[in-house]
Amino acid sequence: MFISTLKENWYPCFFKVARIWGMAMLFGMGFIPKVKAKQKIEKGKSYMLTANHTSMMDIMLMLYVSKNPFVFVGKKELAKLPIFGYFYKRTCILVDRNSAQSRKAVFEECQRRLNQGTSICIFPEGGVPDDEHITLAPFKDGAFRLAINHQIPIVPISFINNKKHFPYSIFKGKPGVLKAYIHPFVPTKNLEVNDKLKLKADIYQSIKSKLQY
Repeated sequence: MFISTLKENWYPCFFKVARIWGMAMLFGMGFIPKVKAKQKIEKGKSYMLTANHTSMMDIMLMLYVSKNPFVFVGKKELAKLPIFGYFYKRTCILVDRNSAQSRKAVFEECQRRLNQGTSICIFPEGGVPDDEHITLAPFKDGAFRLAINHQIPIVPISFINNKKHFPYSIFKGKPGVLKAYIHPFVPTKNLEVNDKLKLKADIYQSIKSKLQY
């Protein structure tokens, strides 16, 4: 993994290695991924991947779901973590949500990555809710503005029971089947930024409809 991060144009190689790592983590910890898709992700196309985020297994399961290379957009604070932080800052698009300049830079970096044929993945909740009773936290606007600006389809994904099997709470969870549901893709062609609120609300309801907590 380290070698594949040394050059940006080696990212497709890194992604393949990361998928193997992700699947090794899933199966090695006793999880069996099961994905039901209403529409298939096509090779060579760029998408905006969006899903709920309540478990450390979300990253591994997303790597399992998509064979197409994609780049995560996430909080820059995670870059401070030992070992993981190195790969995170070398391969992901980092954003400081308190900085307007940082948010603008994310849009420019996403455009550059999309031009390279890479998809983008954002967990639109913007983080994991502190209250475990929240099924799905409100979505931030970023993923939907980006999808509209770049006119790429949104792929809504429900990670149905990741929170049940591997939550962030210590001493909770158990091995078993991790279920993911890929909803029909939502096109953004001909949409404008003013449409983002309705788009966000529709995708929120789609993802929430399949959750089992």
